[in-house]
Amino acid sequence: MISARHRLVADAALDVLAEHGSRGLTHRAVDTAAGLPPGSTSYYYRSRAALLSACVERLVEADYAELDALTAMIKAADPAALTGSVAAILHRWLTAGRQRHLARYELTLESVRRPEVAAELRRSGGELRRRIAVILTELGAADPARQANWLVACIDGILFDNIAGVHAGSPVDAADLHAAADSLVAAVLRR
Repeated sequence: MISARHRLVADAALDVLAEHGSRGLTHRAVDTAAGLPPGSTSYYYRSRAALLSACVERLVEADYAELDALTAMIKAADPAALTGSVAAILHRWLTAGRQRHLARYELTLESVRRPEVAAELRRSGGELRRRIAVILTELGAADPARQANWLVACIDGILFDNIAGVHAGSPVDAADLHAAADSLVAAVLRR
């Protein structure tokens, strides 16, 4: 568990990534975004690599918290509950959580050149898929690990298309997201 100050700096770094891209991520820019005196970020995260690692850690922490909440709502083995939860998460990630996903894309691009970031993203992505496979197992999925991979890939595609792809800038339509989630859940749980 990281301290509140570490969390503040990591959250500010994610904001900087989302607003200014990877090139804009400097200790000074994070100090400014966090409203901290110059040099504060480098006190908590000495190197850019450490700062990037903190960003991944914060993203993972948020993902796991949302997935744990989702798991608690789906214990009744109800595909409709999964559909509603996926639709709600997509809506939240495309509205209030949009910045977080922009930062995730920046980190993903950064991982192409930084093996340590790539390893952290792969590790957390694997754990996320494992947790989703548990949910799908409870819903009777025939091949939960494969279906979790597929579901995450489709969710990633919807997010990317709406944040940076052809539908970027279009209004987010909750009904369309629910229909997409319904199709995804039906396809994932098909035997």
